[in-house]
Amino acid sequence: MSKKKIAWVTDSTVYLTDKLKASPDVYVVPLEIIFGDEAFEDGITLKTDELYNRINNEKNVPKTSQPSSGKFAALFEKLKENYDHAVAVHISSKLSGTLSSCIAGAELAGFPLEPVDSKSLSYAITALIEKGIELEKSGLGATDIAMNLRDEASNSQNYMLLGNLDQFYKGGRMSGTQYLLGSILKIKPIIRINTNGEFELFEKVRSEKKASARLVELFGEAYAQKRIQEVWVMHGNVPDKAREMETALKAAFPGLKTSIGEISSTIAAHAGEGTLAIIWQNEA
Repeated sequence: MSKKKIAWVTDSTVYLTDKLKASPDVYVVPLEIIFGDEAFEDGITLKTDELYNRINNEKNVPKTSQPSSGKFAALFEKLKENYDHAVAVHISSKLSGTLSSCIAGAELAGFPLEPVDSKSLSYAITALIEKGIELEKSGLGATDIAMNLRDEASNSQNYMLLGNLDQFYKGGRMSGTQYLLGSILKIKPIIRINTNGEFELFEKVRSEKKASARLVELFGEAYAQKRIQEVWVMHGNVPDKAREMETALKAAFPGLKTSIGEISSTIAAHAGEGTLAIIWQNEA
């Protein structure tokens, strides 16, 4: 049997749509979630509902760890049997060392790899992989596809309302001043991932209701200037709030395609239960 051209490698911060779940060429390497001396594989030995249960019943804030280069090397050794190349799309290199581990693993295995820094996470990774698969169908090779995706990565926009400031602060993602503003003054910070792939405090809003409305406004500002096919509402175990956000988006922008998804356990370990985010791709 002849080899397939491209394998798609990603990590567990991705949001797996039904389309990606059905693809035999998509491979997900899980990050680790650590509680004290216990380490779990995101989405495999620890699901999101189990994570929230542990967070709510334990004092320790969970930590996360990138997959080792050895894990990636083992995957690439297997991929040699059926593929000529791999395109790897991973969580922002500013947020995790996963991309570096992947590159090192491919070098250990001697497998041709085209790495792509998503400069984001969650659905932004999803969108890049789905676009890459379409480019592959059109006849492009791994190198050209990766070049396209690296350019496309800068078109992602996302804003989020954190479900738990304590987790985000203790995980080193928020300064002490920002944490005090949010916890003492009850200010709801709007966080985004900037064009460099780093978390930044975008805006401070007085209440969750106003912050949710502001997310819709921010999308509207982009929608007025860019061509946007779809917006994803991502949430951390708050489907009702996600549906409210989707309803508000549909009311403000009739005909807009919207979808709802849940953040992964790795993201939830930092952002917390109750997180709400909107993510979209600006198109040229």
